[in-house]
Amino acid sequence: MDLESLYDAASAAGLLTEVIVGGAAVMAEFRAPDEPVLDGLALSTEYAIRYPASRLPGLAAGHTVQIAGRAYQVREVHALGDGTERRATLTRL
Repeated sequence: MDLESLYDAASAAGLLTEVIVGGAAVMAEFRAPDEPVLDGLALSTEYAIRYPASRLPGLAAGHTVQIAGRAYQVREVHALGDGTERRATLTRL
């Protein structure tokens, strides 16, 4: 199964959150401080999103995203693994 199919399945199962970037909606894994992640198996320590690189190829530090009606500014974007997935750390505005 490719990464995009995995994200599509996670979205269909209700495990992802809608992230709005430049008017376009993308489903991504959203983590917030001290919120349970991975169905309660761990706690997040900062605001961050994980997503397929192909779905937000231009996301960069300084951009603003909307999640659940709140604005966040992208601090850093890092490629994960082979580069097909990215993790962006965020600051709540």
